[in-house]
Amino acid sequence: MKYIKLIITFVLTIVVFYALNTKLGSVPPIGKFLDPAGGVWQNDSEEIIDGNVNIKGLSASVIIHYDEQLIPHIFAQNDLDLYKAQGYITAKHRLWQMEFQTHAAAGRISEIIGETALNYDRTSRRRGMGFGAEQMLEKMQEDPETIKFMEAYRDGVNSYIESLDVKNLPVEYKLLDYKPEAWTTKKTALLLMYMTKMLAGGDDDLEYTNILRKFGKERFDLLFPDFFDINDPIIPKETDWSYIDVEMTETPKGELPLDTIAQTIEKPNPDNGSNNWAVSGAKSTTGNPILANDPHLGLKLPSIWFVMQLSTPEYNVMGATLPGALGVISGFNNHISWGETNATRDVLDWYKIQFKDKTRTQYKYGDDWKNTTVRVEEIKIKGAVTVLDSVIYTHHGPVTYDHNFMSDNGKVGYAMKWIGHKGGNNQRPFLDLNKAKNYDDYVNAIKGYTAPAQNFVFASTEGDIAIWIQGLFPNKWEGQGKFLLDGSNPEHDWQSYIPQAYNAHTKNPERGFVSSANQHPVDEQYPFYVFNDGYETYRNRVINDLFNSKDKFSVDDFKALHNNNYNLKAAELLPYIYETMDLSSLTSEEKEIYNQIKSWDFNNDIEKLGPSIWSKWYSKLYNITWDEFESEDEALTSPYTYQTIYLMTTNPENEFMDIMDTPQKETAQDLFLLTFKETAKELIEWKAKNGNYNWQAYKGTHVGHLLQALPAFSRFDLPIGGDRNIVNATSADHGPSWRMIVEMSSPPKALGIYPGGQSGNPGSIYYDNFVDDWAIGKYHELNFMQNDTATDQIMATQTLTPSK
Repeated sequence: MKYIKLIITFVLTIVVFYALNTKLGSVPPIGKFLDPAGGVWQNDSEEIIDGNVNIKGLSASVIIHYDEQLIPHIFAQNDLDLYKAQGYITAKHRLWQMEFQTHAAAGRISEIIGETALNYDRTSRRRGMGFGAEQMLEKMQEDPETIKFMEAYRDGVNSYIESLDVKNLPVEYKLLDYKPEAWTTKKTALLLMYMTKMLAGGDDDLEYTNILRKFGKERFDLLFPDFFDINDPIIPKETDWSYIDVEMTETPKGELPLDTIAQTIEKPNPDNGSNNWAVSGAKSTTGNPILANDPHLGLKLPSIWFVMQLSTPEYNVMGATLPGALGVISGFNNHISWGETNATRDVLDWYKIQFKDKTRTQYKYGDDWKNTTVRVEEIKIKGAVTVLDSVIYTHHGPVTYDHNFMSDNGKVGYAMKWIGHKGGNNQRPFLDLNKAKNYDDYVNAIKGYTAPAQNFVFASTEGDIAIWIQGLFPNKWEGQGKFLLDGSNPEHDWQSYIPQAYNAHTKNPERGFVSSANQHPVDEQYPFYVFNDGYETYRNRVINDLFNSKDKFSVDDFKALHNNNYNLKAAELLPYIYETMDLSSLTSEEKEIYNQIKSWDFNNDIEKLGPSIWSKWYSKLYNITWDEFESEDEALTSPYTYQTIYLMTTNPENEFMDIMDTPQKETAQDLFLLTFKETAKELIEWKAKNGNYNWQAYKGTHVGHLLQALPAFSRFDLPIGGDRNIVNATSADHGPSWRMIVEMSSPPKALGIYPGGQSGNPGSIYYDNFVDDWAIGKYHELNFMQNDTATDQIMATQTLTPSK
């Protein structure tokens, strides 16, 4: 009997040991995770930011001063040491984030979390993300200096990785039970591709093709015009384009393929955008130009940005960096400041591919057949068998859709032509911007930049302000790329690119300011075709109206504008609704809610009820207006917000106002009343369940961890107003990811804030210590040290020394 008990005890011990040290489903290996010596407990501590650290390959010591915000100020004697130190310090605070984002770009998330990520990984690879990174690296090889700097950064990251043991791995590695791998230059290229996909990976060509076939060209043009009736573009309307002597590509003969496409791949968040602006010294209260930038991206922890100062004897730069990439992306040095907004130009088109037969080894092109190539994607899956996905490539790009992915046609596919596959040294422009001293340096720095297209705003201590809409743009015939193109017709290829010198830009405009908010870049006088992809039409007008309203502006004015909650979209539709909606059938409860919104001043402030009523009401109104675009059999997208309101107010009896499932014919006024009643009902239910529906409570802004299932590592119910289409573009989980204001004194004075913290460790006080100040519109002064001995406000100093 005692032997049976012994055997049972032994077996139970083995089972418990296995359970504690094995990841079961989404549950981490509990034994490892809770191990006192190497588990999560070891992450509940602050970073070591002082003392000496030996780094292999340094040519001289590098000094890192940390200020009270945990911002590192790196002082090196040369660029190679600087970028090696940047890699080391960034990895020290953000390693897991760096690696996770590059795994996402490469389509390797299944290696970490298992089969649930397989479709995401297949989509990433069928976008050609890895292919694009390889093309980018190939282009970078043409600039040996860039490669040397990237290798130095790589070596710095790996020096930190090599210093880690199990106990001090970032907590996410312990949760997911894996370890970091060595950093490579390809990972930096993948990080840049990740940003390119986020900011230049959107398109609706296939959806538009379905709409064109379904509703016809006349109604398509009504709903999706190239220019809205109001256009306040980035480049002032009075700009003279007569110097441009390159003609637009002529429209070819032939028909477009009007195929029915049932489903399309996931698109980047359409709210990915930004604001930036600069005023001249003549329009500044200090006599110095002032510049501002606030990129609008998903609100995540760790934050997408990491603030640093990078300094050598030749230059001194500070601002927001992207963990995984070199240099400062949005920032300033002793001479210039710069920032970016997304230009959202149409640089992704789809081509119908007709294969010769089901072997798919050749496809029709002109009067001949071209050979395809095959890229076999090996997708490793944690806890499961590796999946092989064969992706066909044409001269257009990868055949994203075929009978193996979102289609069942063995002889037809749809290939993606994307500027992201073009290859470009998009690391170099930022390295050169970091060193730039004047307008000419700025222009030379960005001229080789290809993607994602950005509106680069600029200001200098010399007094210049400017903005360039920079990227590599195909010179398209009018309408090219709106719809599916014929991949067998050579005339449907991109015939050429707009010469860089003719990219739209302005320097020191007469009005005394430059600005961009993702609106249309130009007016109709610009000679090249620019497709309207739903350009922003509200934030830009609020910004420009303010700068046209008075002669002088201060830093405080810039702060107020960043945090401006005025809802121009609501202000343009609601008065029309008030004038035309029949109120006779409203109940007393509905009238109370109607009076609440009617008394609203159109500001989306946190304590107000109006924004909550408007948000729910407009969402319902928009959706019911476009019920014709709801289909399970074909991929469709709804018309632009601006054009929706334009149609409601100028053509309220248009046939699109009719509800498809009702026998009577509705007008816009009928939709107003119907959706208001539904809104009131839901808000009454919300109030009964949740209490007050003021804007803070109803919007529920939160900053979530990159792993969406980790609420303990996230922040919720933040007291911040705004919303999409508002200058303070903060919605529930998206908004200003970095706010920066720079006055171009000598040296420049700067403010900055973002919704996160410098540390990637959830156990650190620096993980989310900026969030509360960001939410209430507060800024932190950026301590722009002029040398490594100016140690005011310094919390600690660490020295990286060459290892012997």
